[in-house]
Amino acid sequence: MNKAKRLLAGIAISALGVEAAQAEYKLNLVQGVTESSHAVYGLHQYMLWVCVVIGVLVFGVMFYSILHHRKSKGAVAAHFHENTTVEIIWTVIPFLILISIAIPATNVMLDMADTTDSDMTIKVTGYQWKWRYEYLDDKIDFFSSLDAKSNAARQKDSTVDPASVAHYLLNVDNPVVIPAGKKVRFLFTAADVIHSWWVPDFGWKKDAIPGFITDGWVKVDKPGVYRGQCTELCGRDHGFMPIVVEVKEEADYRKWVNERKQQSSQTQQDANKTFTKAELMAKGEEVYKSSCAGCHQPSGEGVKGSFPAIKNSPVAKGPIAAHTKLVLEGKGMMPGFRDMLSPAEIAAVVTYQRNAFGNNVGDQLQPKDIAASR
Repeated sequence: MNKAKRLLAGIAISALGVEAAQAEYKLNLVQGVTESSHAVYGLHQYMLWVCVVIGVLVFGVMFYSILHHRKSKGAVAAHFHENTTVEIIWTVIPFLILISIAIPATNVMLDMADTTDSDMTIKVTGYQWKWRYEYLDDKIDFFSSLDAKSNAARQKDSTVDPASVAHYLLNVDNPVVIPAGKKVRFLFTAADVIHSWWVPDFGWKKDAIPGFITDGWVKVDKPGVYRGQCTELCGRDHGFMPIVVEVKEEADYRKWVNERKQQSSQTQQDANKTFTKAELMAKGEEVYKSSCAGCHQPSGEGVKGSFPAIKNSPVAKGPIAAHTKLVLEGKGMMPGFRDMLSPAEIAAVVTYQRNAFGNNVGDQLQPKDIAASR
């Protein structure tokens, strides 16, 4: 009965001309903002029109022949075998068409693969489910994950309306920042499974494969924010691994570099700092929401049959050394966070898990303990 009512409601909405849902339909490629994307777009358009001309000629001749050589008009099929001239024509013409396509396509591919004379290099490592960016020239290293608002809205039984979240599932906590007008070389690899780094406005994507290095380059003249996603089925949370690239003017980029270096310096200082339990709990909650809640749920109750609960967990209530080892090294589907989180973040999230969700073990961990184990 309820199903019938929903069907009738849908028919009524359609009859009234009310749009029940909307989707964005694109009939062409994104033109993009780089030389590569423009070249790919131009090549696509050229090949499209080659195909259109071929289609018009082939179907035109076919329909003309059907119309003017039909039996009702008294047409009689000719009987002949072999025609050297025709065979040469239908061999040479496709060959010339393929050559006319292959030459520009090869030029575009060679240009896209040419990473020489780059102004800077960024190493990109895919993790489940975040990206690590290492600026090899400026000695900057950070992880980029799904932003907190999108992460909260996507959770099971969330009361947050995804439509109220700006750039839902396409925003991150730490975007990649590059300078405008500079040729930036990217080196891609992965730490666990195969990922794929894709920003549509750049005109290409590259697979990040464990044990291998692939590369690509980009030069964006116009400052702005460009968004993409992982396009490889890299696991359960594959759909929550976005990419955000922010292009800044040179002066603004240098300012950002200095700020990131200051943050790195602060992270190193925190590794030797002794935090109060309240500070560890506050920081641990933030880390838990960004790195743990996706699987173990914000409530700590986990997902039955897939991800164990933190609440009343024998790990969270057991020896703190075993708990710490699990967080550092991972197990099964759970990745190790040794490289993903700083010593202060690991100490905080372990302390939080042992004293939140009703566990109340009472102990705590300090960053210097993690730094020593690393």
